[in-house]
This record gives sequence, structure tokens and C-alpha cells, in this order.
Amino acid sequence: MSVDLQDLKNELNPEQFKAVTTVDGPILIIAGAGSGKTRVITFRIAHMLDIGIPQSQILALTFTNKAAREMEERIKQLTGKKLQNLTVSTFHAFGVRILRQNIEQLGWRENFSIYDETDRSSLIKETGRELKFTADALDVYKIGNLFSNIKTGRKNWESANDMYRQLYEGYQEGLKLYNAVDFDDLITLPIKLFHEHPDILAAYRERYKYIMVDEFQDTSHQQYEMMHLLAGTNVAVVGDDDQSIYSWRGADYQNIVQFEKDFPNVQEIRLEQNYRSTETILAAANGVISHNTNRKEKHLWSGNGNGKPIEIFMPENETAEADFIAESIQGIAMEEKLKYDQFGVLMRANTQSRPLEEAFLEANIPYTMSGGTSFFERKEIKDVISYLRVIANHDDDVNLLRIINTPRRGIGRSLLEQINTAARAMKSSLWTAIDALLKAENSPLSEKTKVDLNHSLPSLKTTIPC
Repeated sequence: MSVDLQDLKNELNPEQFKAVTTVDGPILIIAGAGSGKTRVITFRIAHMLDIGIPQSQILALTFTNKAAREMEERIKQLTGKKLQNLTVSTFHAFGVRILRQNIEQLGWRENFSIYDETDRSSLIKETGRELKFTADALDVYKIGNLFSNIKTGRKNWESANDMYRQLYEGYQEGLKLYNAVDFDDLITLPIKLFHEHPDILAAYRERYKYIMVDEFQDTSHQQYEMMHLLAGTNVAVVGDDDQSIYSWRGADYQNIVQFEKDFPNVQEIRLEQNYRSTETILAAANGVISHNTNRKEKHLWSGNGNGKPIEIFMPENETAEADFIAESIQGIAMEEKLKYDQFGVLMRANTQSRPLEEAFLEANIPYTMSGGTSFFERKEIKDVISYLRVIANHDDDVNLLRIINTPRRGIGRSLLEQINTAARAMKSSLWTAIDALLKAENSPLSEKTKVDLNHSLPSLKTTIPC
């Protein structure tokens, strides 16, 4: 299916058309809220494919897996192509792809595991115990945030947090020992790889000659650096500094300014026509946003008419607020003949849900809650699944490392280092290396260590220890 230029002119407004058809050189697309940003990106990629740019040369980066899937699906619908060689990915998923292919250059094995917050907390606790930290000093949530800030450059070591430096170094050693990386590593390690191995960077730059970044205002310094290292001259970023809300996790809208410095010949295109809201809502939004400093000046406008006036309700307390929301939903549903699944209630924190849930139950309004910890993300469930996987496949190093000392069996880091060394020398799985170390006549293992391991392996062969 071809994307004809005349069809594009009919589908897009003039600014959108310019953004879609400007392919070469650095481009900064300032896309106001509701201005058809995703439409522009998908049409732009479809147009690039239509003019003969190979799928394999295009890299589109966004921030959520959902956005990446939706973008890829819309491009497939536009082009009628399978897009097997097109890369539409989140920054972190693209980092995983890079590491799967090259992490051995940094000292990890290819089949590394990715630690989530639960795994990270467990490793911090384990490292803290080995370093004799007291329970009071081991605030895992606080320490985890500190480590993330240190790793991503948002904080430096100083007198206030220097007591955790040794813990951080032990945590980093633990990650490598368990052949694992954490979420921040998915960005920082590819950057390290590119700096230390210019040949690998050159190969990626040769492949991805056209790069696009969605939600550019939400990129962190490390994500920007990754993009900057990869980018040649044909790079397009799409964002809006007025929509930057993730500074608390490292996002910096000033990357838009940095982009203009790093790519001095950048062409700027502004999308200001809003298709989502009425003029009344946009006037209120423009009035608030205009007070922001250091922003790209823009004025959103709409062809949707004035619409209804904005109403403000100031409840006395959270119970009154919840009752108002429930009554409003009932009234609007009846008046406009809407179903309950057409309504959504946004909260700043899960702790605010209780009065709303009580109000909905009392008003007989069915609802579903989104958020919270998934059942399968709980540590004990992940441990059980790892046991089952090792029982099914003894050579599953990732899951064996997860549960080899769960529950605690006295298997420490020095023993794990011995097992890792043996596995590398034998070019075998960890399970095979353990078995060989136990059977060897001149085994370097102590008798106590052999007892610990002998108690571990049989249980993994047959049953899950309680």
C-alpha cells in the first residue's frame, strides 16, 4: 500500500504535512497537547518507507511498550507491510537488545537476567547483611533510590550519603556475580559499551541512519546521550516542554535546548492545532502554561468551538469529594446515556482510592482498579517459579542463581565466584560446574561447602524445599 503525497495533504494540516515529509537533517517537532503527534510519527515512518528507505535503517524510540505497540500497529495498517525489520522500541527495550548482543564485552554472560525493584531490594538487603549494616541503617527503598540517582548521574557521593558507598560497590559486584543488571543499567551499560568499543557504536550508527524520538521532553540525560551517540544527521525528535512531568525520575525538558546546540542546523516545526479539546479548555490551559519560564512559546487553538464552561468543585474533605464524583458519574451517565466503562477517575496516589471505592460501592457503580503490585511480581511467587524452571531445566543459569541460596544455605559470594569460574573454564552451565566440583578428587571446595551444595542440588532435582 502506497502513501500518496496528495493523500497526505488531504489527511494532514499544513504543519503536520511538513513534519511528515521533511525526512533529511535534524528536525525538532514541537507538538502541543492533542495536536496529532502520534499521527504525524506514524505517517512520517510510512512516508519514509514509501520513498524507499529500508525498514532496517529506521529506529523509532518511545517511552512505553504500549505506545511502541500502538505505533507499530498503526504503521502496519497504513502500509500493509509486516515490518519485520523496522525497530519501534522503548529506550529500555532497545538497551536490552544492545546488551543481548554485546554484554560479554563488559564482563557479563549473554543470558543475563534483569532485576526489578523486588530483586534489587533483595540484593541490597543481602549486601547490607554481609557488610554488617544495622536494620535501622538499611532503609531499602531510600537506598535503592540513592543507588539509582548515583548510577544515572542525578546525584554524587557526598558526606550525607557517603556511608552507603561501600554498600553501592558491593551491590554492583553482586549484580555482576549473579549475572544480572538492574533497570538503570539498560541505559547506562549501552552508553558504557559505546564509549569503550567505538567499533560497536559505528556498527549501530551504520545500521540506523534515521532516528525518531517520541515524547522527547521526557528523556533523561542518559537517554539523550544514548540517542546523541547513535544519531547521525537524520534525527527527528517530537516533544513539548509544557508537557514535561517526569523530572522526579530524571527527565529534563532542557534536552530540547541541548538538541538545538548539538544539531545547529535543526529545522523546527510547530504543531499547534488541537483536535482533542474545546477553545474554553485550551484558553484555560494556555493561561496557566504561559506563566512557565524557559519554554517554547506556542498557542494552542481548536476548531471544536467553545464547548461547556469549566466547573470547579472544592470539597470539604475526601469523603465529600468521593460522593461528588460518584453522583456526577451517575448524573452524566443518565443524562448522556453513557456506560460506566466510559468514565475514568485519575488519582495522584493509590492511598486515595479507599473513599472513592466506598462511594462507588454505596452508589452501586461497578469499577476496576488499575495499579499496585502484580501477583507474579511478588518475591515469593518469583522464587517458586524459579524453582519450577530449574527443576524443568537444570541448565537455566538465570533462575538457578536466583534460588541457589533461597532459603539461605550458607552459599556466599566467594563460593559463587568459584562456581562461575569453573563454569567459564568448562564452558558449561552452573549446574554442570557445581556437579563437577562436587565430584572432583582435587576439588577446591571445603567439606562444609560440599555439604551445603549436596543439600541444595537433590532438593532442586525433585521437590521445592519449604
